[in-house]
Amino acid sequence: MDSKRTSPAREPKKSSISGNPPAALLYFSEALEQKSRSRAMRLAIVKNRHGTTALTNLPVRQLGPFSVSAIGLGCMNLSHAYGVPPSPEDGAELLNRALDLGITFLDTAALYGGGNNERLIGSTVMHRRQEFTLASKCVLDMIDGKRGLNGSPEAIAKTLDQALVRLGTDHIDLYYMHRLDRNVPIEESVGALVRAKEAGKIGAIGLSEMSSATIRRAQAVHPIAAVQTEYSPMVRNPEVAVLETCAELGIGFVAFSPVARGLLAGAVHAAGYVEGDIRAAMPRFTEPNLSHNLVAVRAFEALATELGHTPAQLTLAWVLARGAHVVPIPGTRSIVHLEENVAAASIVLEDATVDRISAIFDGTIRGARYSAAMQAQIDTETLPGEELA
Repeated sequence: MDSKRTSPAREPKKSSISGNPPAALLYFSEALEQKSRSRAMRLAIVKNRHGTTALTNLPVRQLGPFSVSAIGLGCMNLSHAYGVPPSPEDGAELLNRALDLGITFLDTAALYGGGNNERLIGSTVMHRRQEFTLASKCVLDMIDGKRGLNGSPEAIAKTLDQALVRLGTDHIDLYYMHRLDRNVPIEESVGALVRAKEAGKIGAIGLSEMSSATIRRAQAVHPIAAVQTEYSPMVRNPEVAVLETCAELGIGFVAFSPVARGLLAGAVHAAGYVEGDIRAAMPRFTEPNLSHNLVAVRAFEALATELGHTPAQLTLAWVLARGAHVVPIPGTRSIVHLEENVAAASIVLEDATVDRISAIFDGTIRGARYSAAMQAQIDTETLPGEELA
């Protein structure tokens, strides 16, 4: 059973003033508090626009010009990809709890829920805008009701303007190309984002699931703040070249699906997925591959138990250990799991433990990472001998 970390209840602070304080003192205290709070908000907003974000009690890491919590929040599954999404009320509660816990990096995209994920963020946490760095994505979108790819400058500008409306803002801190459109030179797509930055609509440019060669071409047009790719002990493609390229060029690396779509968080035991769950189309999550892969997962879970962590915490700690420029963005619909994930930010693994985790999955995973249609949109390097659908 996963361990749960709970904080002891705090005693309410006792006033040093006996009885009811004078009205003038109350007025002065409230006015001072409001002034201080307003000043802090203004400073945080200015820092957001110029590259850093609000204070957090979590360790921080750098993504280009942004200082963000070492663990961010991937918001996709609040609206997309894993069956029926939670209610907007439950989504709002989780997003606000993430900010309360010190998470300062929220990741969304135009694709997620056909824009509904951006709308959810826009309607639930934008009143706390000074507390987080906001990232979203373009190019991969719903086109005529279907998932489609369009990296033309015109499409990028249109998607961005629609995203700003859905989010209820005039500025997105970090804006990614979600995938590479091979029909459009990367230089043209990045050029459109440069113009958006010059117009003040975005603060920095990112790329997602792109190869080292493509990253270098994009970097030649304009500095790239962050590259986002799937990365976990089970999915190691970035180790071929992208991790090293990002470190060399001073680019932050954002690890999505760092708990392997739930497989390394105790959430997948059989291939009985609900309708609308994208894992049903991913070969390594279906039989006969899944049963084989679960053998390695059970060995990993045993190691987590030995070390006194939950499996999700151990995999997040492993990802964090892969480089100071790496920021994982696990997603969850559970506040309990959210709190467990945040606790992983303070776990420091010994090199020998990192190696033990890596060894469990080295060469052991069967099945393609994506379906053939989804893999066709991936530019990230494949591993030697990697199975493809």
